[in-house]
Amino acid sequence: MIYTVTLNPSIDYIVEVEDLTLGGLNRMKRDLKLPGGKGINVSRVLNQLGVGNTATGFLGGFTGRYIGQWLGEEHISSDFVTVAEDTRINIKLKAAEETEINGTGPAIREEEAEALLLKLEALQAGDILVLSGSAPPSLGGSFYSRLIAECKSKKAEFVIDTTGQALKDALAQEPLLVKPNHHELAELFGVSIGSRDEIITYGRRLLESGARNVLVSMAGEGALFISDQGVYFANAPKGKVKNSVGAGDSMIAGFVGTLSLTGDVLEAFRTGVASGSATAFSDDLADRALIEQLKTQIQIEQL
Repeated sequence: MIYTVTLNPSIDYIVEVEDLTLGGLNRMKRDLKLPGGKGINVSRVLNQLGVGNTATGFLGGFTGRYIGQWLGEEHISSDFVTVAEDTRINIKLKAAEETEINGTGPAIREEEAEALLLKLEALQAGDILVLSGSAPPSLGGSFYSRLIAECKSKKAEFVIDTTGQALKDALAQEPLLVKPNHHELAELFGVSIGSRDEIITYGRRLLESGARNVLVSMAGEGALFISDQGVYFANAPKGKVKNSVGAGDSMIAGFVGTLSLTGDVLEAFRTGVASGSATAFSDDLADRALIEQLKTQIQIEQL
């Protein structure tokens, strides 16, 4: 079983306007409300791929109920901790340029945090726990470490998709997968990266630090997969980019879901790239038909 954890989910309120006039009246061309949060995105794409999973984390208030209802309508299993404060709303404003305004999120009480840790007692050997996104400030910087410790105690695997110190701390615990994009990889090591060879160099440093598999997305330039088996490059399929939100989460879902079903890391890599691209080419997250279509365009080359 795959479990996804979203510590700070959201409703993503996507608003499109023709021309944005600051200080004046703007009328929407279109708007869309979607469940947001990186782990929730992973669960939704896993569901499209027919991979069983359970979404967990924290939900609260009318916004949390909206997300829970949406997941229920998509027949996604969920087991969230209900918190006292409202789940946040993030605004994605699409005009000539895209602007994001993200909410802080609810304050999580210690008893609520403990309730989530208790839910992880259901983990078993061979399960995969996907830890995605940022934690609410009230949880402090070490909460992911507590979740990872619980995961390891059950002999389950974990995937981590976050940044900064939380990612650095997790590497020593040998995550099954990490997936920085090339900008996040440079930020993690405090360097500027200007070539594919440099991406490979720093991706291998993630392996040396404990990661077992590394995916590095490079937007329209394709993606790299780095493991003890070698370094592989996949081209980006062709299509019109509509949406940058959730592409990385979709890539994780495609990789982890396929790996859990087949054990084939290169087929997992192919499906991951197709899933991320399918989301980039869609208004919402990827659907299975587009993922399967794009897989035929992807060529994998060992470097």
